[in-house]
Amino acid sequence: MDQGNTAFMLIAAALVLLMTPGLAFFYGGLVKAKSVISMMMLSFGALGLIGVLWVIYGYAIAFPGSEGLVPPWSIDWSAIGLTSLLEVPEGAAYPPLAFVAFQATFAILTVALVSGAIADRAKFGSWMIFAAIWATIVYFPVASWVFNFGLAEDGSFAYGGWITYGMQEWFGVGAIDFAGGTAVHINAGAAALALALVLGKRLGFQKGVHVPHNPPFVLLGAGLLWFGWFGFNAGSELAADGTAAVAFVNTIAAPAAALLAWLLVEKIKDGKPTSVGAASGAVAGLVAITPACAALTPIWAIVLGLVAGAVCALAIELKYKWGFDDSLDVVGIHLVGGLLGTLYLGFFANNTGLIYSGDLTQLMVQAIAAIAVLVYSFVLAYAIGWGIEKTIGFRVKNEDEVAGIDTVVHGEEGYVLEGARV
Repeated sequence: MDQGNTAFMLIAAALVLLMTPGLAFFYGGLVKAKSVISMMMLSFGALGLIGVLWVIYGYAIAFPGSEGLVPPWSIDWSAIGLTSLLEVPEGAAYPPLAFVAFQATFAILTVALVSGAIADRAKFGSWMIFAAIWATIVYFPVASWVFNFGLAEDGSFAYGGWITYGMQEWFGVGAIDFAGGTAVHINAGAAALALALVLGKRLGFQKGVHVPHNPPFVLLGAGLLWFGWFGFNAGSELAADGTAAVAFVNTIAAPAAALLAWLLVEKIKDGKPTSVGAASGAVAGLVAITPACAALTPIWAIVLGLVAGAVCALAIELKYKWGFDDSLDVVGIHLVGGLLGTLYLGFFANNTGLIYSGDLTQLMVQAIAAIAVLVYSFVLAYAIGWGIEKTIGFRVKNEDEVAGIDTVVHGEEGYVLEGARV
């Protein structure tokens, strides 16, 4: 067993786990002051719930192993509860549970990302029910399609999900998604759009009405997300090697460029660059580079960041034009950014992208993967959310939304003035 790589993976897992509290701060700062606890609790609720489900059966669905093309909805019954993974196989590079822990943090974060679309108006209990069902029938299987693959001794695919192994067999190249452009960001963004449609608009929804109550929280959250993202991207190599180093550098370059591009768009469009814009731009760049971090040169990573920052800064305005209330721009940043990063590889991926190969096959498989995950996640998220809304209710009462849902849902206040309580 390689203790260096084992340590690398465990540290990467810890970094990715930190991203969920970071997301809580990022989202919490964007809502109104009387909803900050409720917003942050959606992330922490996902952390607790998905962490447990992953151990019980999530990993068994996401990583069923197998040989050849793995059926889209498979399960490794021996991995239920992870007992069979306690022993370290002879010659293994790292303990199986190190990989389990690393992938658990991906599942947790992906579910938490969805919550940004329903800020200020969602019941906590209904959210937890949605999170459990969506993770079970959407995230866990999609993770298997993308991340569940093994290599033979000659480096060829031995088994895998249809997005990687299947398209490799069918078209000669598989879709590239190094750290989760499809499985995490397109997946979460599509579900977020579905829930925004199910729950409807916040009261008084229009541009300029709902403003961030705490930009320093937003900046803190973005900083924690960026820090954790090094584990997210570089850690996906599962080894401390040159590929991880490339992913690490690109995780600096792309979001840095996206931050600048977003600020430039804000300056041109609104006259002032904002701190929330800087944070949002960095996150947009991180989203876009996620699938591509190990398959681009640093220069092409900067170009991707510039494109993502500018396009996502414009994309967040679509909710006002098209009439859906994606509260915290999960669609504009994660869905759009994930699509950009995934499709960009069709043109600029090392060796197989159009500019290197003169062939559109890589672009085709990237598009197939992106569209399949988007449609699958959207349809099932809408069905789950609609079912919850029509039975126990997903949205809080209008009067509770106006008053702020922290005290109604959690019995707490985010901010209490000195002397207001004895």
